[in-house]
Amino acid sequence: EVQLVESGGGLVQPGGSLRLSCAASGFSFSSAFMRWYRQAPGKGLEWVSSIYTSTGTTLYPDSVKGRFAVSSDNARNTLYLQLNNLKTEDTAMYYCEKGGKKGQGTQVTVSS
Repeated sequence: EVQLVESGGGLVQPGGSLRLSCAASGFSFSSAFMRWYRQAPGKGLEWVSSIYTSTGTTLYPDSVKGRFAVSSDNARNTLYLQLNNLKTEDTAMYYCEKGGKKGQGTQVTVSS
C-alpha cells in the first residue's frame, strides 16, 4: 500500500525558503514518477513539480520554475521540495503524490 507523509511546512516571510519532505513507503521508490501539488484556500489542486526518481529528471510549471526544486533521496525513500524566494501566493497546502495517492499534506504560509 502506498503511504506518503509530508512534513516541513510552516510560516515564512516573503523571500524566505523552506524544504518540504515526503516520506514514502509501499512501492519501489527508486523507480517511481512522483509529483508535488498544492492547494490554496478556495482554489483547485495545482501541480508544482514532478520527478523520475530513477534518473532525477524534473519538470516544473512556469509559475515556480527557478524558485522550486524537487529532488529524491532513494536510499531514504524520501522526496523533497525546496521552496526558495517564496511569495504570498505560494501559501497553500502542499502534497506529494504517487499514482493518484496523496499524503495528508503540509501547510506553507508566506506572510510578513
